[in-house]
Amino acid sequence: MSTLPRRPTYIAVVGGGSPPPRALELAEQVGRDLAKRGAGVVCGGLGGVMEAVCRGAKAEGGTTIGILPGNDPQEANPYVDVPICTGMGYARNVIVVKTASAVIAIDGAYGTLSEIGHALGDGIPVVGLETWQLSSNGVGDNGIINASDPADAVEKALAAARRRERLKQAAAH
Repeated sequence: MSTLPRRPTYIAVVGGGSPPPRALELAEQVGRDLAKRGAGVVCGGLGGVMEAVCRGAKAEGGTTIGILPGNDPQEANPYVDVPICTGMGYARNVIVVKTASAVIAIDGAYGTLSEIGHALGDGIPVVGLETWQLSSNGVGDNGIINASDPADAVEKALAAARRRERLKQAAAH
């Protein structure tokens, strides 16, 4: 009797397509740290934070998935192992976050904000690293778990993903 290999935990890393250099450094280190911990990376597959996190993950032998907005797999950055074409534009953001057990948001513009919103709305934990801060009716919203650096972001995302998986398993029994 053979057993199938266990799939890695996938963490979505979301962020700007044209971020400042610091965000690129943070994203690349997050990718490295995720790969070192055996987690796969899922992202929007293009440039900026997406390319930097994939570059970091590949430098450590990790697996990367790019959920692309268009119809051409060649649009993916060169560090994406599995390009998935959606033809959905920004609507792909839902797929990016739903493919993962947790999300790390780095920097980002409104597309990143939409990914944060979709994740939180579906109970997918979000760890923030120099990204959006949320409030509701002028009151701070603690939905985003703040991280101090890339290692902290990875640790918090993996811990949140494990908690989420345990809760899902408990609910199934």
